[in-house]
Amino acid sequence: MEIIQTTEAFKELIQDIKTSIKNYREPLAFGICRVDMGQLNLEKTLQATYPVINWNENFGSAAIFIKALEEQGVEIDFSQSEVVCNINSTFLKSALNAFSPYSDEAYGDAHKNIQVVSALYNQIATNGSKDGEFRVTFIFADEPLKSVEAAYLKLYALSQAKVEIRSINLNGAFGALPNVAWSNGKPIELDYLREFEIELKLANEYPHIDFVDKFPRFLQHIIPADNTRILDTSKVRFGAQLAAGTTVMPGASYVNFNAGTTGAVMVEGRISSSAVVGAGSDVGGGASILGVLSGTDGNPITIGKNTLLGANSTCGIPLGDGCIIDGGLAVFAGTKFHINDEEISELKEVNPNTKFDNYMKGWELAGLNGIHFRQNSLNGQYVVQRSTREVKLNADLH
Repeated sequence: MEIIQTTEAFKELIQDIKTSIKNYREPLAFGICRVDMGQLNLEKTLQATYPVINWNENFGSAAIFIKALEEQGVEIDFSQSEVVCNINSTFLKSALNAFSPYSDEAYGDAHKNIQVVSALYNQIATNGSKDGEFRVTFIFADEPLKSVEAAYLKLYALSQAKVEIRSINLNGAFGALPNVAWSNGKPIELDYLREFEIELKLANEYPHIDFVDKFPRFLQHIIPADNTRILDTSKVRFGAQLAAGTTVMPGASYVNFNAGTTGAVMVEGRISSSAVVGAGSDVGGGASILGVLSGTDGNPITIGKNTLLGANSTCGIPLGDGCIIDGGLAVFAGTKFHINDEEISELKEVNPNTKFDNYMKGWELAGLNGIHFRQNSLNGQYVVQRSTREVKLNADLH
């Protein structure tokens, strides 16, 4: 592409690209990434790192990237759900020519794609790059994942809150992502370690392995908000979403991918995959929120605002706002609870459209507000009462 002089000319170019390229389709998401390749299988992608991702936005930049690929003889198949293409300095130079009217604004939030292209062009000009080291990924439809690059793009979208938890299709992620050894943030093929174990150990070059997983850790790719604290990097998996003010303590805490918080939350227990915890809530030490594969019959759990899960409790149903599960108590869909008439009257005040009985199962209480799940210490009976204690986090900590 030739150097574009004005913003008007840039807009005309975008319109021309969209009308001239056959079957043109705006992507749902796209971004430029650097990939880590296999040490033994040199064509195998192990990880994709995106400095900037675009989700349902910046369609002009996407058009420029597609045109730059076309000029290199790369035709995009818009019928595919995802497309991954290698890029080089020629691609970057062409894109920079088109972005010229905005070059002075490249370091503002509105034009981060220009910053990516400019920084990468300067890096390649100075240090060069290996073939296939940098790629551009397009997702045209939210369908099951096929590539490492697209899987990482979606995980970024979750962890950067570009999309809501449980709102995108992550099927195929475990098939697309390789199981690797992670050493200081870098992925290493297990096949490579097995093949060269003797040589590496004799030469004292065997790497320190932090963990083995298909997913990296959250902090390897995401910069959290200033008032968000993660006291142990192993406690949050990439693809988790932590709202500002969330604190994840060490010990029994854990936040899986496609799970997380929607506001300031104290996390000292486990938030399993697809579980969501509302603002002001406290997941007590060792408490566990079941995931879709661990006892909820595939039904994801949402915990409301200002709710407390006591230490070592288990939550297997959705909860509304202002609820409490006492420490050590397990609440499942089939668990039967007794409610006396006085408590029923009080619970109706905060759940006016619910019909209460003296005996109700957990699934019948799912999503209701102001419920305190307890166990009678004299007879062992599980009971439900109206919660009267306000769950309030320490503002200084969040």
